[in-house]
Amino acid sequence: MTESWVNSAERVGADLHLELSGPGGRRAALIRALREAVRSGRLAPGTRLPPYRSLAADLGVARNTVADAYAELVAEGWLTARQGSGTRVAERAEPLRRAARTPVRVPPPHERGPRHDLRQGAPDASAFPRAAWAASYRRALRAAPSEAFGPGDPAGRRELREALMEYLARARGVRTEPERIVVCSGFAHALRLLFGQGAGGVLRGPLGVEAYGLDFHRELLAAAGVRTVPLPLDEHGARVAGLGRERAVLLTPAHQFPTGGPLHPERRTAVIDWARSRDAVVLEDDYDGEFRYDRRPVGALQGLDPERVIHIGSVSKSLSPALRLGWMVLPERYVDPVLAAKGEREAWASVPDQLALADFVVSGSYDRHVRRMRQRYRGRRDRLVAVLAARAPHIEVTGIAAGLHAVLRLPPGTERSAVKAAAWQGIALDGLAAFRHPRSPMTAGEGLVVGYAATAEHAYAAALDALCRALPPE
Repeated sequence: MTESWVNSAERVGADLHLELSGPGGRRAALIRALREAVRSGRLAPGTRLPPYRSLAADLGVARNTVADAYAELVAEGWLTARQGSGTRVAERAEPLRRAARTPVRVPPPHERGPRHDLRQGAPDASAFPRAAWAASYRRALRAAPSEAFGPGDPAGRRELREALMEYLARARGVRTEPERIVVCSGFAHALRLLFGQGAGGVLRGPLGVEAYGLDFHRELLAAAGVRTVPLPLDEHGARVAGLGRERAVLLTPAHQFPTGGPLHPERRTAVIDWARSRDAVVLEDDYDGEFRYDRRPVGALQGLDPERVIHIGSVSKSLSPALRLGWMVLPERYVDPVLAAKGEREAWASVPDQLALADFVVSGSYDRHVRRMRQRYRGRRDRLVAVLAARAPHIEVTGIAAGLHAVLRLPPGTERSAVKAAAWQGIALDGLAAFRHPRSPMTAGEGLVVGYAATAEHAYAAALDALCRALPPE
């Protein structure tokens, strides 16, 4: 049998898609196609090309045709050929550039993209524990039974649900069992599963929400036909006494987002009493529950009544949003409806990632990583506070006892100009107004929401310097 393209032992280097057309025969057409691939940048400098025999078999041409074409392009300087290294695109071969006489507009600083990322919500990507995660991944794959790579369980791998049960009980005061935990891809995925589209969701509106929160979540809920009712905020968190006929309420009780601060103990009790009296449910967004600096962690609201609270968490702040792993701790009555809503396997989280996270938690690597990052982020926060105290003492910094961001309180009428000034300084950040519910008054005042986690350590001082230049004067 003739050796096929798939199983050829000589397939070394890049697969090439080349169209051979035009005058002059196959050799000339191949030279034109290769030259254009290099010129356009489709073949980058240093790319190794396939051996003569492999490319000839791919294109259906004679081996000598490829050899002659390669030789011609080597002579022209497009390719290089060295013994033992094969044929490669020449390092000096450059893709097409803008004509030299075409004027190039140099954009002002605010149009060049941010140099400093001070947006809230993102962890330090450079601190991802690659070695420890890789070790957990290897151990998990070695130990995984063969059935782990089959269709699986929509609730998620049992290994991860058991690990989460132990961790959440120990670190967050959550009371549950593996059968009540459903693995998802993060908080937004949890909302989609709970509210679905229209009347088909597990839960229905109206839904009480905090007056300040992520607009992305409000948009997601609106797309599902869920009406949201804003609850005013004060220094003690959401004013839950305003809840009435809502069927559910979404809160960030451990650390209100974005203003900061935990929900007052009396209000924690009051919202549970409301849920019991109305046969309603509380959605607890525990988005950064691990990061506390100046006080002991606030336990999860779910611990007060596991049958009235849906506890939702993820690793997007503690590890990385790229992992796309989260969980819901559900009251018993919601487990089956959520699993039915999850349905198609395409929405399930990666099983190898689930197994790796289970090992990462059980081995203690997760705790060690969180403790290390808690110290790093506290240091970042302290530097932010110290720089502002020295250079902008008229700016009050709030919401700093926990989390990955702070709120810089601004004089009335200055937030919009401060956000614009930050953009001119090459800073990406948001004002408080960006998080306000459209039907809520501006009860939180004006300010900047400054994330201190994402910026690389070597660039943090420059970011703080640029931030100070963007702040309104005293």
